[in-house]
Parts: sequence; structure tokens; C-alpha cells
Amino acid sequence: MEVLTNGGLVGRVTKVAENGYIAIALNDTTEVVIKRDFVAAVLPKGTMKAL
Repeated sequence: MEVLTNGGLVGRVTKVAENGYIAIALNDTTEVVIKRDFVAAVLPKGTMKAL
């Protein structure tokens, strides 16, 4: 699933934790952990490749 965060990051969800946090891969080498509440939108599959 690809998402857009409130901060403007676009990434692919790689992990969902039970404590309300998710890990998002921004590219092949960068992964960030954010609070699930900061996901602004779920994007259609393939959005990252189109950017």
C-alpha cells in the first residue's frame, strides 16, 4: 500500500505495529517510522513509480 503523509512524504508501507506506528519505505534504502494518524491519503498502486 502506498501512502501520502501529512508532511508530504510518499512511501510504501512495510510494517504496521500494534502501538499505532507504521514503517514507510521512501526508496530502496530509506525507511521512516511515523504515527499512523499522520497518513493523509492512501494512493493507488504504482504512484511512486510515476513520480
